[in-house]
Amino acid sequence: MADLRINLAGIQSPNPFWLASAPPTNSGYQVQRAFEAGWGGAVWKTLGEPIINVSSRFAGLTFGGQRVFGFNNIELITDKPLDVNLKEMDETKKRFPKHTLIASLMVEHKQEAWHEIVKKVEAIGVDGLELNFGCPHGMAERGMGSAVGQHPDLIRQQVEWVKEVAQTPVIVKLTPNITDIRFTARAASEGGADAISMINTINSLMGVDLDSWLPIPHVDGKGAHGGYCGPAVKPIALNMVAECARDPLVGVPISGIGGISNWRDAVEFLLMGATGVQVCTAAMHHGFRIVEDMIDGLNNYLDQRGIASVMDLVGKAVHTYSDWGHLNLNYKVVARINEETCINCNKCHIACEDTSHQCIDIVSDEATGKERLVVREEDCVGCNLCSIVCPVDGAIDMVEIPSDLLPLSWNQRQAALAAKGEQ
Repeated sequence: MADLRINLAGIQSPNPFWLASAPPTNSGYQVQRAFEAGWGGAVWKTLGEPIINVSSRFAGLTFGGQRVFGFNNIELITDKPLDVNLKEMDETKKRFPKHTLIASLMVEHKQEAWHEIVKKVEAIGVDGLELNFGCPHGMAERGMGSAVGQHPDLIRQQVEWVKEVAQTPVIVKLTPNITDIRFTARAASEGGADAISMINTINSLMGVDLDSWLPIPHVDGKGAHGGYCGPAVKPIALNMVAECARDPLVGVPISGIGGISNWRDAVEFLLMGATGVQVCTAAMHHGFRIVEDMIDGLNNYLDQRGIASVMDLVGKAVHTYSDWGHLNLNYKVVARINEETCINCNKCHIACEDTSHQCIDIVSDEATGKERLVVREEDCVGCNLCSIVCPVDGAIDMVEIPSDLLPLSWNQRQAALAAKGEQ
């Protein structure tokens, strides 16, 4: 069995699977049940001044028959007094001393407020702090959450305030509701953050009821934007993790969040630079015991590849992720159709003919009169669309065509043209 233990900026955890700060970590009862199920850690639902929540709060998106493909949430931070949360956190940590317990914090933009809550929380023995600069709704209107997380200067300042008194590692949770998350990640690092976590939820309106014309969800006839999460946001989250992981000006460990539903998703985040992952929507959909499959799947994957420790995965694919200008213009792949597997549904032909490069022909066999699909490889640009829409795995392969040309990127091409012009 591989070693699944992780070390995130000095925070030790028995495995990389944590519950994110959200409804599943709202109480000691829940977090203790999660630890019993096998979760390595949990980020407690955000502490601060207790708020009043509304009813209703959640909405789910069903897509292609998959329920909870996307999830919308207008619930806010804890609605329990701080002393109640601290008592339950203390009990949980004492009962599960080897599991990771992180306190998520959000207070008003005052140095003394941050100092006060940090001291109170650390007194009960948490393993680390997560500063919530990502919540996109409700709290943002009060000058907290993403209202801070969209301004690098405010992030830097508030992290500095926390680091003045913090005795445990400080993680900064970043909002995706920003043009370039690297700038806020850099600010967190400059302020002294030991790690960053991303992404928090994305501003969203889940839908409009076509009978009542009311937003989904609505509260007594009115709706508000909420936070979007679930499998649908994974590509956005994975990109942001990778961008920060390859940015030398960030330079701190990352806790990956966003659409992680199984061990495969987790491995992708680890390879792209996350040291561990946080899960919310999948647990809300399927319950805490999904972590059993995550642990088994990760163990099997590591064993099959002969990898001794999960930490050996962290960041191993980051070097493959770059900017468009560095891609090889002379690399070429084409589509090839496997006639033995093809079911002649013609979806590839329709997609290519209507919306791509018109390089798939329907050809009649003179001997049998049957039609078959043939790719004109000289006209194929290797866009992958045909293989994406094909309903049969293995019916269309994307095959590399060897080239006598040396690799040449757009940036190299422009540099060569500029040098030639100077001569």
